[in-house]
Amino acid sequence: MEQPDPSGQNRQPVNPRGTEGSQLAPRPRELAQAEPNTFDNSAEAGVRAIIAADRRFDVAQFLAGSKAAYTMILEAFWRGDKDELRQLCDEDVFAGFDSAIDARVAAGETITARVIRIEEARIVAASIEGKTSRITVRFLADIASVTRDADGNVIAGTLDDAVETRDLWTFRRDITAPDPD
Repeated sequence: MEQPDPSGQNRQPVNPRGTEGSQLAPRPRELAQAEPNTFDNSAEAGVRAIIAADRRFDVAQFLAGSKAAYTMILEAFWRGDKDELRQLCDEDVFAGFDSAIDARVAAGETITARVIRIEEARIVAASIEGKTSRITVRFLADIASVTRDADGNVIAGTLDDAVETRDLWTFRRDITAPDPD
Protein backbone atom coordinates (compact mmCIF):
# COMPACT_ATOMS: atom_id res chain seq x y z
CA MET A 1 0.00 0.00 0.00
CA GLU A 2 1.23 3.46 -0.92
CA GLN A 3 1.93 5.89 1.89
CA PRO A 4 0.31 9.34 1.64
CA ASP A 5 2.59 12.21 0.67
CA PRO A 6 2.66 14.59 3.66
CA SER A 7 3.90 17.48 1.49
CA GLY A 8 0.82 17.27 -0.73
CA GLN A 9 2.96 17.64 -3.85
CA ASN A 10 1.94 14.32 -5.36
CA ARG A 11 -1.79 14.72 -4.92
CA GLN A 12 -4.10 14.49 -7.89
CA PRO A 13 -5.93 17.73 -8.71
CA VAL A 14 -9.51 17.90 -7.55
CA ASN A 15 -12.42 19.69 -9.12
CA PRO A 16 -13.52 22.81 -7.25
CA ARG A 17 -16.95 22.53 -5.63
CA GLY A 18 -19.80 22.58 -8.09
CA THR A 19 -17.68 21.66 -11.13
CA GLU A 20 -18.03 17.89 -10.97
CA GLY A 21 -18.59 16.58 -14.47
CA SER A 22 -18.19 20.00 -16.10
CA GLN A 23 -15.26 21.37 -18.03
CA LEU A 24 -13.23 24.16 -16.53
CA ALA A 25 -12.47 27.10 -18.78
CA PRO A 26 -9.08 26.76 -20.39
CA ARG A 27 -6.29 28.83 -18.92
CA PRO A 28 -5.27 31.86 -20.94
CA ARG A 29 -2.48 31.04 -23.31
CA GLU A 30 0.88 31.99 -21.88
CA LEU A 31 3.57 33.76 -23.84
CA ALA A 32 5.55 30.75 -25.01
CA GLN A 33 9.30 30.84 -25.16
CA ALA A 34 11.17 27.97 -26.76
CA GLU A 35 14.52 29.11 -25.46
CA PRO A 36 15.57 31.70 -22.94
CA ASN A 37 15.81 35.22 -24.34
CA THR A 38 13.90 34.63 -27.59
CA PHE A 39 12.84 38.27 -27.69
CA ASP A 40 13.92 41.62 -26.31
CA ASN A 41 11.83 43.09 -23.51
CA SER A 42 10.96 45.97 -25.82
CA ALA A 43 9.27 43.48 -28.20
CA GLU A 44 7.14 41.76 -25.55
CA ALA A 45 4.08 44.02 -25.86
CA GLY A 46 4.08 43.55 -29.64
CA VAL A 47 4.44 39.77 -29.34
CA ARG A 48 1.54 39.69 -26.86
CA ALA A 49 -0.59 41.80 -29.22
CA ILE A 50 0.12 39.40 -32.10
CA ILE A 51 -0.80 36.40 -29.93
CA ALA A 52 -4.04 38.11 -28.86
CA ALA A 53 -4.96 38.81 -32.50
CA ASP A 54 -3.75 35.49 -33.93
CA ARG A 55 -4.36 32.57 -31.57
CA ARG A 56 -2.39 30.28 -33.90
CA PHE A 57 0.82 32.29 -33.49
CA ASP A 58 3.53 30.42 -31.62
CA VAL A 59 6.86 32.09 -30.80
CA ALA A 60 8.91 28.88 -31.04
CA GLN A 61 7.38 27.87 -34.37
CA PHE A 62 7.82 31.38 -35.73
CA LEU A 63 11.51 31.47 -34.80
CA ALA A 64 12.11 28.01 -36.29
CA GLY A 65 10.40 29.16 -39.49
CA SER A 66 12.35 32.42 -39.55
CA LYS A 67 15.64 30.50 -39.31
CA ALA A 68 14.57 28.27 -42.20
CA ALA A 69 13.51 31.30 -44.27
CA TYR A 70 16.79 33.08 -43.50
CA THR A 71 18.79 30.12 -44.79
CA MET A 72 16.54 29.53 -47.83
CA ILE A 73 16.67 33.16 -48.92
CA LEU A 74 20.43 33.46 -48.51
CA GLU A 75 21.00 30.21 -50.42
CA ALA A 76 18.72 31.39 -53.24
CA PHE A 77 20.65 34.67 -53.39
CA TRP A 78 24.00 32.91 -53.51
CA ARG A 79 22.74 30.68 -56.35
CA GLY A 80 21.29 33.68 -58.15
CA ASP A 81 17.83 32.08 -58.11
CA LYS A 82 15.61 35.09 -58.78
CA ASP A 83 12.44 33.01 -59.18
CA GLU A 84 12.76 31.61 -55.66
CA LEU A 85 13.65 35.01 -54.23
CA ARG A 86 10.61 36.57 -55.92
CA GLN A 87 8.39 34.00 -54.17
CA LEU A 88 10.02 34.46 -50.77
CA CYS A 89 10.48 38.25 -50.57
CA ASP A 90 8.48 41.45 -50.82
CA GLU A 91 9.04 43.49 -53.97
CA ASP A 92 11.40 46.01 -52.38
CA VAL A 93 13.54 43.31 -50.78
CA PHE A 94 13.55 41.32 -54.01
CA ALA A 95 14.70 44.44 -55.91
CA GLY A 96 17.79 44.67 -53.69
CA PHE A 97 18.68 41.02 -54.24
CA ASP A 98 17.94 41.35 -57.97
CA SER A 99 20.35 44.30 -58.34
CA ALA A 100 23.11 42.53 -56.42
CA ILE A 101 22.71 39.37 -58.52
CA ASP A 102 22.79 41.41 -61.75
CA ALA A 103 25.96 43.23 -60.60
CA ARG A 104 27.61 39.93 -59.68
CA VAL A 105 26.71 38.37 -63.04
CA ALA A 106 27.90 41.47 -64.93
CA ALA A 107 31.25 41.25 -63.12
CA GLY A 108 31.49 37.54 -63.96
CA GLU A 109 31.60 36.60 -60.30
CA THR A 110 30.13 33.59 -58.52
CA ILE A 111 29.54 32.94 -54.85
CA THR A 112 29.85 29.65 -53.03
CA ALA A 113 28.57 30.00 -49.49
CA ARG A 114 26.83 28.20 -46.67
CA VAL A 115 25.31 29.00 -43.33
CA ILE A 116 27.46 27.13 -40.81
CA ARG A 117 25.16 27.84 -37.88
CA ILE A 118 22.62 30.31 -36.65
CA GLU A 119 23.79 31.18 -33.18
CA GLU A 120 20.81 33.34 -32.35
CA ALA A 121 17.47 34.36 -33.79
CA ARG A 122 15.94 36.94 -31.47
CA ILE A 123 12.78 38.99 -31.87
CA VAL A 124 13.76 42.64 -31.41
CA ALA A 125 10.51 44.30 -32.52
CA ALA A 126 6.93 43.17 -33.06
CA SER A 127 3.73 44.94 -33.96
CA ILE A 128 0.33 44.41 -35.45
CA GLU A 129 -1.44 46.94 -37.64
CA GLY A 130 -4.93 45.89 -38.66
CA LYS A 131 -4.58 42.32 -39.92
CA THR A 132 -0.84 42.54 -40.62
CA SER A 133 1.78 41.42 -38.12
CA ARG A 134 5.39 42.55 -38.42
CA ILE A 135 8.22 40.91 -36.53
CA THR A 136 11.85 41.95 -36.75
CA VAL A 137 14.42 39.27 -35.97
CA ARG A 138 18.11 39.77 -35.31
CA PHE A 139 20.13 36.87 -36.66
CA LEU A 140 23.65 36.11 -35.46
CA ALA A 141 25.04 33.53 -37.85
CA ASP A 142 28.34 32.08 -38.94
CA ILE A 143 28.61 32.07 -42.72
CA ALA A 144 31.41 30.69 -44.87
CA SER A 145 31.64 32.33 -48.27
CA VAL A 146 34.01 32.51 -51.21
CA THR A 147 33.69 34.77 -54.26
CA ARG A 148 35.36 33.80 -57.53
CA ASP A 149 36.00 35.82 -60.66
CA ALA A 150 35.10 34.74 -64.19
CA ASP A 151 38.28 32.62 -64.36
CA GLY A 152 37.46 30.79 -61.12
CA ASN A 153 40.10 32.61 -59.06
CA VAL A 154 39.19 33.32 -55.45
CA ILE A 155 38.85 37.07 -54.99
CA ALA A 156 37.29 37.11 -51.52
CA GLY A 157 36.57 34.81 -48.60
CA THR A 158 37.21 31.19 -47.78
CA LEU A 159 35.03 28.20 -47.03
CA ASP A 160 37.45 27.19 -44.26
CA ASP A 161 36.74 30.18 -42.02
CA ALA A 162 33.22 31.31 -41.19
CA VAL A 163 32.49 34.96 -40.55
CA GLU A 164 30.02 36.07 -37.89
CA THR A 165 27.20 38.04 -39.48
CA ARG A 166 24.53 40.16 -37.85
CA ASP A 167 21.35 40.75 -39.80
CA LEU A 168 18.00 42.36 -39.01
CA TRP A 169 15.13 40.93 -41.04
CA THR A 170 11.48 41.94 -40.79
CA PHE A 171 8.82 39.33 -41.50
CA ARG A 172 5.29 40.40 -42.39
CA ARG A 173 2.14 38.29 -42.46
CA ASP A 174 -1.60 38.71 -42.96
CA ILE A 175 -2.92 37.04 -39.81
CA THR A 176 -6.14 36.03 -41.56
CA ALA A 177 -4.22 33.94 -44.11
CA PRO A 178 -4.55 30.19 -43.50
CA ASP A 179 -0.88 29.57 -44.39
CA PRO A 180 1.47 30.46 -41.51
CA ASP A 181 4.21 31.44 -43.97
